[in-house]
Amino acid sequence: MDVFINGRFLSQSLSGVQRYASELVKAIDKLAGTNGLPATVRDARWTLLTPPNATSKLDLQNIRVRQVGTRTGHLWDQTDLARAARGGALISLANAGPIIHRDHRVVIHDAQVFRHPEFFGRKYAFSHRLLGRVLAHRAKILTVSDFSRRELADVLRLPAETIAVCPNSAEHLSDISPDDTVLERLGLSYSRYLLTVGSLTRNKNVGLAISAVQSLGRTDYPLVVVGARNDRVFGQHDDSGTDRNIIYAGRLPDESLAALYRNARAFLFPSLYEGFGVPPLEAMLFGCPVIASNIPPVREACGDAAWFFDPTDPAELATLLTKRIEAGPLSDGERQQQQMRLAHYSWRNSALALLGSFA
Repeated sequence: MDVFINGRFLSQSLSGVQRYASELVKAIDKLAGTNGLPATVRDARWTLLTPPNATSKLDLQNIRVRQVGTRTGHLWDQTDLARAARGGALISLANAGPIIHRDHRVVIHDAQVFRHPEFFGRKYAFSHRLLGRVLAHRAKILTVSDFSRRELADVLRLPAETIAVCPNSAEHLSDISPDDTVLERLGLSYSRYLLTVGSLTRNKNVGLAISAVQSLGRTDYPLVVVGARNDRVFGQHDDSGTDRNIIYAGRLPDESLAALYRNARAFLFPSLYEGFGVPPLEAMLFGCPVIASNIPPVREACGDAAWFFDPTDPAELATLLTKRIEAGPLSDGERQQQQMRLAHYSWRNSALALLGSFA
């Protein structure tokens, strides 16, 4: 049995979806070297198919990597990939894949293009809604949370029980050595700053976090904003901030991000819509207090290990920030709640959930 994996994500900038795809492939690779694979794929031959513009690489032992075709982007998906994967099963982990493949599993991370098309460029939203509807009738759909399963079942008109859930995890940062020199480069002091992480897009709602922090009037607790922007996908976003209490750090390597998580007084996650919500779990991995948006997928991910606020109410967030600044680091009980929450998620278990769809 041949199982092919869509490697187009390796040609894209690293964000949550691409991170998910990379970690799932690495988890499958580890399983393929053991007896831990489900019986239905235990004897499979695994191949990661990549386009010619793939720049990222994965260190794999049991999955071979093969570059195919001459095209890029969606055109590569629908032509070169479809042709190369013909005759085997195909796994696509990043919201898209060929519509003509007969044995295809596609992870669609959320229903945002259906629920909030205004968050995207018009062309992107239209094409991805169309692609999602076609794939729903030609492939097996998987997703990352119970919330997204319900959302996708509704917008794609599928029975919820047919959509498998393969969650995210924060384990990818567990072996990272924090680079504390980032604090000096950004002019920060230990536990004397607030942190938010996410691309500068409308669904991430960074503007509300900025408003809440500015309303505190405390120049001794700046807000560090980590994340890139993608105007092509999400349209224009004004990230011009002149307040000296806001630090736009841009995209950072994992070592710097780990240090910022470990040393922040609190992590803010003000998203309006998510499929899952990974950054709060990443913050918990380093013992950082989490103050998060009170929306279903984030509550599902964080459980009782975070403080929650209405993502349309900057005053409520400001109140919680003041409380957290005064409270200081996590108590032993709060840290235990975080660790219990983190234990719910692992890339290995998510890979097994995905591979269980071959039964």
